[in-house]
Amino acid sequence: MAGIAFGRFDDSFSGASIKAYIAEFISTLLFVFAGVGSAIAYGKLTSDAALDPAGLVAVAVTHGFALFVAVAVGANISGGHVNPAVTFGLALGGQITILTGIFYWVAQLVGAIVASLLLKLVTGGLAIPTHSLGSGVGALEGVVLEIVITFGLVYTVYATAVDPKKGSVGTIAPIAIGFIVGANILAAGPFSGGSMNPARSFGPAVVSGDFSGHWIYWVGPLIGGGLAGLVYTYAYLSSEHAPLASDF
Repeated sequence: MAGIAFGRFDDSFSGASIKAYIAEFISTLLFVFAGVGSAIAYGKLTSDAALDPAGLVAVAVTHGFALFVAVAVGANISGGHVNPAVTFGLALGGQITILTGIFYWVAQLVGAIVASLLLKLVTGGLAIPTHSLGSGVGALEGVVLEIVITFGLVYTVYATAVDPKKGSVGTIAPIAIGFIVGANILAAGPFSGGSMNPARSFGPAVVSGDFSGHWIYWVGPLIGGGLAGLVYTYAYLSSEHAPLASDF
């Protein structure tokens, strides 16, 4: 069974690792651009997309489709994490070194910021929507919701993309990952915002300058992702599965 490994600087700065960071930057940029863009577009077409059931479905479907593509295009280069919570869960499970995971985080966060800046530019300065709690939902409830839905996401990543016993299931990993994100947004969107992804929340917060309750979208997803990584690793992965430096 793989254990947590810090890693070496020479490995984290190898040619393959640099390509992996670039892939994470691009994949996260594509995902955030489509996801946040769908919320902006629907808001432009309706008076209040956040309270419109059709808007919730549109945003959930767009995020699911965008993540499917983002994971698929990065899978063979970086593993297609596209999410600091996924990277954290994989690091705790020994699938990626801590040091390389930190550089993944940087690439993901920068990708999300660039995507949000591009949306601000191409939409003529329209407001960039940020994640926030629904009416009547407290911070604790929001954190718990984010823990649960991010656990589901990272558990799905392990089952379909990491587990060496996955067999043919691994070929549909990006689809399964996109589906669980879309389903979780439908379930949690009106309550916690359905982030599951600190980068997805961070980029819009930076560009909009609104960090109200932003900590929720770090604490919840990181706890949920970390728990999923530990549970799946110690309950299901075989001892022969060695840690990888820069991919699943």
